Amino acid sequence: MWGGLLAGILARPWVRRVATIVLVALAVLLFLFNLRRTGERAGRAAERLDMLERRNAIQRQMLEAAARRPRDRDALVQRLRGGGF
Repeated sequence: MWGGLLAGILARPWVRRVATIVLVALAVLLFLFNLRRTGERAGRAAERLDMLERRNAIQRQMLEAAARRPRDRDALVQRLRGGGF
């Protein structure tokens, strides 16, 4: 019953034209929604990359500070006597 009704409706040329326009508009709308979602995903990835770079810079500073520290008490005393602090 429904198949015959649908076939009868789609047999008219103007209905097919309207259906084509509606399907094209729907495809464009879905493309735009997907484009927006992809942009949001790219923004989140850029934010994660920025945070990772900041975290790495802080870690690098901490490692450099640890490399500059005196190895033992004698090295600390020599530094203090020499005014190297």
